[in-house]
Amino acid sequence: MQEKINQYLEEIRDFAAAQSQEVENFRIKYLGRKGILNDLFEEFKTVSAEQKRFVGQELNRLKTELQEKLEQMQQVHTHGSTIEQKSDWSRPTGALPLGTRHPLSIVRNEILEIFSRIGFTVADGPEIEDDWHVFSGLNFPPEHPARDMQDTFFVKPGNDQKEMVLRTHTSSVQVRAMETTKPPIRIVMPGRVYRNEAVSARAHCQFHQIEGLYIDENVSFADMKQTLLYFTQEFFGKAKIRLRPSYFPFTEPSAEMDVYWGLNSETDYRITKGTGWLEIMGCGMVDPAVLAASNIHPEKYSGFAFGMGIERITMLRYQIDDLRMFFENDTRFLKQFKY
Repeated sequence: MQEKINQYLEEIRDFAAAQSQEVENFRIKYLGRKGILNDLFEEFKTVSAEQKRFVGQELNRLKTELQEKLEQMQQVHTHGSTIEQKSDWSRPTGALPLGTRHPLSIVRNEILEIFSRIGFTVADGPEIEDDWHVFSGLNFPPEHPARDMQDTFFVKPGNDQKEMVLRTHTSSVQVRAMETTKPPIRIVMPGRVYRNEAVSARAHCQFHQIEGLYIDENVSFADMKQTLLYFTQEFFGKAKIRLRPSYFPFTEPSAEMDVYWGLNSETDYRITKGTGWLEIMGCGMVDPAVLAASNIHPEKYSGFAFGMGIERITMLRYQIDDLRMFFENDTRFLKQFKY
């Protein structure tokens, strides 16, 4: 066995390589799973007790010299100081394929940019919230259906025993803004929200919203209508909207806003159910009780709020008929969208 070790030592000391691949082949030959060094250590098990100490020292010397040799050769080829041709970094390359924006990100950014033109700033808040910011601070009575387990994901209480939920709307950010900021307040709040719903082509347990809030002195329903008309014209290119009476616990009066989509194609008939009108958001004047709950004087200040689902707006923009496609990360779907 000593003769083998001496033979391999001579081979290691004499080794030279012109290319990095030769260094790699040499490394595999000695250190690979079926390499020489493994075979020697297996053979070492059969060495007599008297010879083990001496042979073991020689094996370690072989291993050390091998590692030093490999490090030396790898450094030489890494720095390009052999005859191996260097890479020419000045040579032009082909165009690299670029990724694309997610359609939800494209639409979200466009909506935020439109509202930024008229003075709205972006606000954010946590996705795991307490009852006050999601429900009570927004005038939800204790018996409201949205508090039911069928609609809301509840989070196990922490050490403070405070019941927490995954926010069901970004309106919770409105409460935080009203608590910490003095009017005038003019913000938009994009974010992910959660509801305990069955996943289908038209619904999901998670989705995205953008809500808006404007509070100041003498804010009127007409201000809200003009703001939403401006958004509709800028985003959809549609100049006609209508407001239908509705109900939300945190606004009074409340409305659903429709945009006149038109009936120019078969698709228009299908998505508007033959009416030409399409609902895109809910809105209303902030309830005085909501203002008072956040220590904003309801007799001095008034305001309006609105909210829309980003998925719904994106499906309308790109004529996408299955909401689940937004969450499946299918590159065949995603690469269709350019920012």
